[in-house]
Amino acid sequence: MDLARDPLGLTAEQLRDLGYRTVDLLVSQLTDPSLPAMRRGDPGELRRRLSGPPPQTPRNWPDLLQQTADDVLGPMSRLAHPGYFAFIPASSTFPGALGDLITSALDIDVGSWMSAAGPSQLELVVLDWFKEWIGYPSDAAGILVSGGSAANMTALACARETLLGSMSEQVVAYVADQTHSSVARAARLLGFRSDQLRILPTDSGHRLRLDALTGAIDADTQNGLRPLLVCANAGATNTGAVDPLTELAAICQDRGLWLHVDAAYGGFAALTERGRAQLSGLELADSVTLDPHKWLYQPIECGCLLVREGHLLADAFTINPDYLADYKSEQVNFSDLGLQLTRSSRALKVWLSFNYYGTDAFRDAIDRSMDLALLAEQYVRDAATLELLSPASFGIICFRRSFGDDEDDDTLARMNADLVTAFEATGRGLVSSTLLHGTYAIRLCVMNHTSGRQDVIDALEWFATTEPPPRAGAGPPLIKHDRQPDVRGGWARGGDFDERTIRQLPLFAGLEQNALEIVTSSARELRTASGETVVHRWHGTRHFYTIVSGAVEIRADGELVRELGPGDFFGELAALDWGAGFGYARTATVTASTPLQLLVLPPAALAELVRRAPAVERELRSTARDRLSTA
Repeated sequence: MDLARDPLGLTAEQLRDLGYRTVDLLVSQLTDPSLPAMRRGDPGELRRRLSGPPPQTPRNWPDLLQQTADDVLGPMSRLAHPGYFAFIPASSTFPGALGDLITSALDIDVGSWMSAAGPSQLELVVLDWFKEWIGYPSDAAGILVSGGSAANMTALACARETLLGSMSEQVVAYVADQTHSSVARAARLLGFRSDQLRILPTDSGHRLRLDALTGAIDADTQNGLRPLLVCANAGATNTGAVDPLTELAAICQDRGLWLHVDAAYGGFAALTERGRAQLSGLELADSVTLDPHKWLYQPIECGCLLVREGHLLADAFTINPDYLADYKSEQVNFSDLGLQLTRSSRALKVWLSFNYYGTDAFRDAIDRSMDLALLAEQYVRDAATLELLSPASFGIICFRRSFGDDEDDDTLARMNADLVTAFEATGRGLVSSTLLHGTYAIRLCVMNHTSGRQDVIDALEWFATTEPPPRAGAGPPLIKHDRQPDVRGGWARGGDFDERTIRQLPLFAGLEQNALEIVTSSARELRTASGETVVHRWHGTRHFYTIVSGAVEIRADGELVRELGPGDFFGELAALDWGAGFGYARTATVTASTPLQLLVLPPAALAELVRRAPAVERELRSTARDRLSTA
């Protein structure tokens, strides 16, 4: 190699030296038992250590590796830590990481067969494995992408192009309230407005309710809308729940909807006998998201989309500009099956891992995770101070610490959130938290192939016996939700109610002035006659209503659920932000039983109000939790 002509070149000896030193660093990082599951970084200190212009002259590699170890790799989470039970961990394999090294070092571009015939064929082989495992036909097609978010985006785009073409204001899509936020993000990016995505309630097992889905589809069809697709879960992130896939497939086929299943977490449980049984019906979906960088133990990034009728993927994405005429061939061109033109080889790491270990090793690792989750469930059931909120499903259980009968839900949430924070500080492990039908839950996900029986028991024993640290003052749970932008610069232009009338309503009586001004500037008056319907069940409207005078009846399936009068409110479930600006579909019909005067807030105004008034948010979420259980 003529280094005089190549300012970025290295000799063979230099390549080996850099490679050996880097592998040594990786081995020390992967085998050091003293490293905590999570070490947060101080922003000011990290800016001081890492900021600055790039150097004009070279630095030596050992010094760079030392700074990388200290300042970059120090303050971060260790997803492969045996006590890491938060979120959905990614405990990868070293052969897979070496596959990524090969891919990066050789700059493999698997956009077309011409540019990478061998890697393209390897991706087809890996996709064939995945199709067989989930029961898809051989003529299904797929593509490896960066992760579940990209796979869900690709699936929704394929469904829209197949059934609709260009975006329309008439189409609606349906998801459960346990659906991953990436689906909402994908819907927003594809042009679905906030009233075009129906968030539907789940049952006590956190599975999409079939009656809610058929009711919403019927209501939308009667209103001249076009039901387009259903997104179901096969291993929901919150609880590991699997929606009733066989029944959903029948509904979608009967009514002409696309069924997409997000199996990013749970899909590869199909490698095991019990996992395959839980995933029955997955093979009937029109498209499926999988994440090899989750329960297939591959390095980040590696996701997958499979489409049952394979040609639909190419039909949705193929574009042939003149400048790519020499780039494409008659063989597979993966740039025609997704969003990326230039794309890395994600199949090599999967292929190397499975050939090195054998499929049985991965099957055993998945089975072991499910065994440990069942162990965790039994421990929680047996512990006097722990309460099981969601039983083991795949590798996930949800629970909370109890502190006696006198604590209300908000206090329990704060105390449990403090325990989650304190556990992280020990360095022994990490768990995450979530809300299950409005109840704060500690969520434990067993997935790492490094985790063992004692790791699970040690974590649960800590939560069962440790008292939360003293807290200065009270506050809301440590769970935040997406918010709409501040409304003051937008449509707010003066409301229909004066301050005195607003403060007579119990929900707003204690508002501080900065919160009250949101109501005074944005509230609108609505008057209806007796017998008039204000809200129709399963519709996508999202306004929030407070009764100034009169009374209403709340009905579901024709049955009277409750009656409300002056000072009461309704519509909070749909108005509160579920994520990405979307909210629940209406879960009941509201009809005026007397002449009615209502104070109406748009969802953006309500979002700003609860941001400024946490007490209002707690009241609304508590009410929503109670009402959702009877929806």
